[in-house]
Amino acid sequence: MLRIAVDENFHGDIVRGLLRRQPEIDLVRVQDAGLSGADGPNVLAWAAREGRMLFTHDVTTMTHFAYERVSTGLPMPGVFEVGRTVSISGL
Repeated sequence: MLRIAVDENFHGDIVRGLLRRQPEIDLVRVQDAGLSGADGPNVLAWAAREGRMLFTHDVTTMTHFAYERVSTGLPMPGVFEVGRTVSISGL
């Protein structure tokens, strides 16, 4: 099963919608893991240790940090970026 982490500022309505449609999904919010206020590299390191793909709205810096991890050979389960301008009904 896909293991998901959602970034601290990821839209709560999307999280609730995912859980409503797939209640068995393995989803953890970054803030529930004790990482409130953590920077991108630390969030990605945690997600990698946990084997979780990160869902984020941070399409600028998080992508950069993810590429840095990959280029240095660090584990990177994946980042799923959702732009803030995408309507929730369009997902």
